[in-house]
Amino acid sequence: MLRAMQERGRCAVVGCLGILVFSLEGCSSDPPKPAPTVTPDQVRSHSDKAFEKLKHEEQNRSTDPTAPR
Repeated sequence: MLRAMQERGRCAVVGCLGILVFSLEGCSSDPPKPAPTVTPDQVRSHSDKAFEKLKHEEQNRSTDPTAPR
């Protein structure tokens, strides 16, 4: 019984040491790079392009008689 408890204790210590090593490795790695910033002009340009694309698709749908409704 004492031997089994000692074995469990060793496993717990080894497990804790492993967790400690992996957590230290994560802290020592390079910090994540910040996301690129998007200017309001870029947002406006992307939204204009998306709106034009939707208008074009809607026009094609209304002229195509075989398109499902």
